Amino acid sequence: MPLESTFKITDWLPTTLEEVKKRGWEQLDVILFSGDAYVDHPSFGHAVITRIIEQSGFKIAIVPQPNWRDDLRDFKKLGKPRLFFGVTAGCMDSMVNHYTANKRLRSNDAYTPDGKSGFRPDYATVVYSSILKKLYPEVPVIIGGVEASLRRLTHYDYWSNKLKPSILYESKADLLIYGMGEQALKEILKRLDNNERITDLKNIHQTVFCLGNNEKLPEIDGATVEINSHDECLKNKKSFSANFKIIEQESNKVQARRIIQKVGKDLLVVNTPFSVMTEKEIDASFDLPFTRLPHPKYRKRGPIPAYEMIKHSINMHRGCFGGCSFCTISAHQGKFVASRSEKSILKEVEAVASMPNFKGYISDLGGPSANMYKMKGIHQRVCDSCARASCIFPKVCSNLNTDHKPMSAIYRKAAAHPKVKKAFIGSGIRYDMLVDRPAEETQKNGYNEYIDQVVKNHVSGRLKIAPEHTSEPVLKQMRKPSFSHFHSFKKKFDQTNQKAGLRQQLIPYFISSHPASTTVEMAELAANTKQLGFRLEQVQDFTPTPMTLATVIYYSGIDPYTMKPIYTARTKDEKLNQRKFFFWYKRENWNWIRNTLNKMNRPDLEELLLSKKRT
Repeated sequence: MPLESTFKITDWLPTTLEEVKKRGWEQLDVILFSGDAYVDHPSFGHAVITRIIEQSGFKIAIVPQPNWRDDLRDFKKLGKPRLFFGVTAGCMDSMVNHYTANKRLRSNDAYTPDGKSGFRPDYATVVYSSILKKLYPEVPVIIGGVEASLRRLTHYDYWSNKLKPSILYESKADLLIYGMGEQALKEILKRLDNNERITDLKNIHQTVFCLGNNEKLPEIDGATVEINSHDECLKNKKSFSANFKIIEQESNKVQARRIIQKVGKDLLVVNTPFSVMTEKEIDASFDLPFTRLPHPKYRKRGPIPAYEMIKHSINMHRGCFGGCSFCTISAHQGKFVASRSEKSILKEVEAVASMPNFKGYISDLGGPSANMYKMKGIHQRVCDSCARASCIFPKVCSNLNTDHKPMSAIYRKAAAHPKVKKAFIGSGIRYDMLVDRPAEETQKNGYNEYIDQVVKNHVSGRLKIAPEHTSEPVLKQMRKPSFSHFHSFKKKFDQTNQKAGLRQQLIPYFISSHPASTTVEMAELAANTKQLGFRLEQVQDFTPTPMTLATVIYYSGIDPYTMKPIYTARTKDEKLNQRKFFFWYKRENWNWIRNTLNKMNRPDLEELLLSKKRT
């Protein structure tokens, strides 16, 4: 019996006119277009947004993966909504979803049934929004999600190799919600329902809008900062690079400034973020009545890979204070962690354990980084004046509460559920918070107990961690900790396994072609990891994605914080050569590695990599 047969079709939000009529609705208030297949699960942004709209008392339908290449019937089938159209490209930027780091078209799409590609366009937000504005020019269009959020200001687009203005301009949308949009969305719904016009909504936190040449900038209580115009960025890469420092700092401040930027004769306005969600607010988002299943319409089309991966996982918090140079999480979710209550998490454990296909294994109890749950500043006034992009780089902030005991407690309670055999930690662990710390702090915050508990009870044979590189200069540019911490963590991991009689593995992730990484650094990485006994399988080329420090450096060649030049591998050959060192153990690479190291006069590395003493 199919899982969805335990529900009625009206337990999902409508996707067709027939489903709208089954709810007895005459007209919809909001219609959301999404680049992902419709999965009613809290890990899918469209599900959270639509459930919030429903909970707020509005009639909402979703059109997942509309066909943009035919007569546009998918864009017409539900008619005009009373309030607005919503548009999201999905859980990923559509270009990251479509293309590899080498700009090759991917053959699959994890957010589509059977993993098939071709069900969403490139630049999906722009395509969907432009179609809606052409068909219904009088109806407001509000864009949001990862793609819109990370492209809210002038940004470098790797796939076209161009600087692009805010996505608001290309999409022709009326308003953009950036970040996790629940708080902004609720205010927008309330005000539009009270007959305010979309053009009146210029003072809502976490939104972006455009002002025409003759329109006055609204007054606000806080300060405003103007960054270099889009036209100036096009003329001068230093101007674009200088913008990033301001954007990143204001995106991660408690008391941020409003950002404005001239785009031609217009003015782009980025309102300040909302305060970090309270425990009650984030619980409310996760406690919505999700079926936790894909819509029944996909029953005969095959499984949705992204759903299969997370269907039995539980997200304990949002946000990440790591601030890694290549990562978009802090730009979208923010650096301040919003944590759910223990009650809410255990309620979801019960929901997962009650699913008909649950075999006893929770695939992940985690978040953007697994071990940041409940962590925040000890003294709020210190955080209020802080502009650091990372709370743990270049060193762990002395004001950060890094107590791991609340996590250990939840892990134990989740694993104790009678239907749960194992609760795994699938999210990455920031091991630099756990090792090489003062003894008193280690004992007080339960670091060793956390490591012991995770290794003994919550690893499925392999624990994924992300040192990303071994070179100190590259790690510094990545805002990642010294590789010496990896050595310390591996030692504790191995000792704990040995004591417990286990033979589990660490699976380290590394990135090639990141800014500051040269061929020499990659050769040293290969040698270092070989000496540690690794034959690397999980490797990744750096992919420049909008609104990250590393992407700004890739495009401009300049570090925005120092305004000094930074080397970055840019050509196809440069990138391919860096990747080859990952696979030193493949015979077809030996001659190239030998010749390259000879040219660099590094016989020491040749000996380490190509000697007969291979792991």
